[in-house]
Amino acid sequence: MANVKVYNLEGQAVGDLSLVDSLFGVEVNRALVHEAVVAQEANSRVAIAHTKDRSDVVGSGKKPWKQKGTGRARHGTKKSPIWKGGGVTFGPRNIRNFFKKLNKPARRKALAMVLSDKVANDRLVVVEDLILTEAKTKILTQTLTKLPVNGKKTLIVLEADNIPVARAARNIPNVETISSKSLNVVDLINYDYLLAGKQSIATITETYQR
Repeated sequence: MANVKVYNLEGQAVGDLSLVDSLFGVEVNRALVHEAVVAQEANSRVAIAHTKDRSDVVGSGKKPWKQKGTGRARHGTKKSPIWKGGGVTFGPRNIRNFFKKLNKPARRKALAMVLSDKVANDRLVVVEDLILTEAKTKILTQTLTKLPVNGKKTLIVLEADNIPVARAARNIPNVETISSKSLNVVDLINYDYLLAGKQSIATITETYQR
């Protein structure tokens, strides 16, 4: 089992915490992690770009001029893509589906790999109780400066009822919060450090260990 130090809010090491190997001691497969990141980002995309083809353009369907005798090229409609104001050929459409399927076991495995990488590189910081008496940014900032995450991009893992810390973290640059039951590969990779209380580690283990 992997062990991590446990700190109090004063930044003092007060003990160790054993982590389950099936979640925090997995060998990293970069290809699987990459696949999970691509799938998550693709599935969050929304098809906004949309162009009109010749059937969508509003206008008369009248033939611009007769077929023969004018000396000009023949045309059947002003909606043609070669006309100014006409439709667009092969332009982006908002019916495009970016969905990429990734099986649940593979997604869980990728998450375990990223968590394991945090542990292996000492990027998982565990505190006894991540509790604030007031939802004050100043108090949380002072607490973070005493911990190994000081000055680093940090993702704070919280329990659902930890409202004060969630509110206090809103105004701190490079600090974000996430629910212990909503972890995802992209957020874990985007932040250098993961900060969690012992209760959050227990929730993560219960939720994602398989």
